[in-house]
Amino acid sequence: MRVAIISDIHDNIPKLRSALAGLNDIDEIICLGDLCSPFIVKELSLGFSGPVHVVFGNNDGDRYRITEATNKYSNVRIHGEYVELAIGGKTFSVNHFDNVGRAIVASQTHDVVCFGHSHQYGVESVGRSLVVNPGEIFGLLTGKSTFVVYDTDTGQAQRVDVE
Repeated sequence: MRVAIISDIHDNIPKLRSALAGLNDIDEIICLGDLCSPFIVKELSLGFSGPVHVVFGNNDGDRYRITEATNKYSNVRIHGEYVELAIGGKTFSVNHFDNVGRAIVASQTHDVVCFGHSHQYGVESVGRSLVVNPGEIFGLLTGKSTFVVYDTDTGQAQRVDVE
């Protein structure tokens, strides 16, 4: 299975639409938070027909309305601030914060540990875990809009730059 891992959208609809447009061969999306506004749920759902797993970030202020929005779109699921997922035979630890993610990496209990928050792209192997920070969809903080595609069959992560 191929999983797109995205983070830190910060209401940048043009960049999000551009990222979603290229996901034809993707099975699921993991979103690491900072959607910011409830209308991003609609963009995620209409832009991608497969399952979308979302955790909250520190800039998801209206969590009630973000969660309410998922009632209209059956493929988007809010998991709160943290979730463990099993996708394609791999275990994923998913949260927004890098400091939490780094602590989870130390436990060596997951195949893939995902976090965002810093907006800084990075993929590295630490013991048995692949540590993934996909960077930002937003693109204005670092000047680059990026995400990661992870292949559960090969264990490989590929950086994708969004135009």
